[in-house]
Amino acid sequence: MTENEQNQDFTFTSVNLDSFFEDIEPVSDSIKIGITLLTPRQEELTRKLVAALKKNSPSHVAILEKRLSDMQLLSTAIAQFPSLLERTITNTSIRTPEGLIDNLVAYQEEGDNLLHMPSKAELGRGFLVAKIHSFYSMTKLAKDHAKMTDAEVKEYNDETVAMMFTLMAEDVYLNLIRDKTLNMDLRKQLSYALITLWEHRSDQTITDIAPVLQSIWSARRTLAPAFGTMMGTSELLLVSIQMDSQWTQFIKDRLGDTDVSQSMEEFLFGLSYEQILRLRSILKSQGVKAIGRDEVSAYLGERVKTDISLDYRDFYLLYTIRRDNARARQRLRLPGPKKTLEDHFIRYVMEKNQEQQLENALLGKGNE
Repeated sequence: MTENEQNQDFTFTSVNLDSFFEDIEPVSDSIKIGITLLTPRQEELTRKLVAALKKNSPSHVAILEKRLSDMQLLSTAIAQFPSLLERTITNTSIRTPEGLIDNLVAYQEEGDNLLHMPSKAELGRGFLVAKIHSFYSMTKLAKDHAKMTDAEVKEYNDETVAMMFTLMAEDVYLNLIRDKTLNMDLRKQLSYALITLWEHRSDQTITDIAPVLQSIWSARRTLAPAFGTMMGTSELLLVSIQMDSQWTQFIKDRLGDTDVSQSMEEFLFGLSYEQILRLRSILKSQGVKAIGRDEVSAYLGERVKTDISLDYRDFYLLYTIRRDNARARQRLRLPGPKKTLEDHFIRYVMEKNQEQQLENALLGKGNE
């Protein structure tokens, strides 16, 4: 919420918050009918914020209620579109989840596929962006007006970041679905995960992974002293020390893959593969052993965003740059990473999940 938004005169019919929550379908039911307006965790955070605002800043309650009411109207409108998980008769054909999965796997065209996506997928993306902005506003309300503790404010920020990763997951799933090096069963599993995400705008796999990716992003703050080496090894160790077992195992299993190591360096340094090569060459030719992040742009002769902001919007912005660069290298057959670090890590997690499912199935048959 911008300062202008806070200062303008809001005129609307006030919505009783208790009635608002009564209108929300339980999550178990909302999964059956479509988009998830608020998860139980998000409902809890919203109730908590409203209670704090009523006590410390009553004038902001109506603003929050209006935002929630608008989100509800938007989700209701999107829910009118046919479910992507059910058999649907359209104007010209019959659409089934199985057919949609087959189309996703078969589609290999380059470029922006906006007009090839289901309407509900694109509308839902807009809803998720609105929801992210809403929770970002709630973070600011919690900090500036509700007089919540730093730990409580962090809960709203973490929820905002988790939704940002869900937005990012859509691109990652599409990248992996088109990767013919993956086995067909996994590509179909990813396709089903994608249309489920389109239907509900939530994803349990990404919810589980998000804290790891957020921790890696936060850990980049510790890399400034070693930035000048441009080698990535010491930086990677600093990051890995703080991670969970899943991330550590990913590093052990996949870092030997050139594409993984190159995408890791792009992530850590906030530079493209091409910029990293140029900067290494410049530093070597000038005999410079170390530089600060704020000196990178001067050495490269171009503006480069290498700061260590923890803003989720910066994370997504830099992700899209790495994503677009990787797609361009793939299309033009240029050297450098063809996938992002997020692509590699989520692929690793999905493959491990598939292996576990197969192992469980075999154990189940053995016990029969």
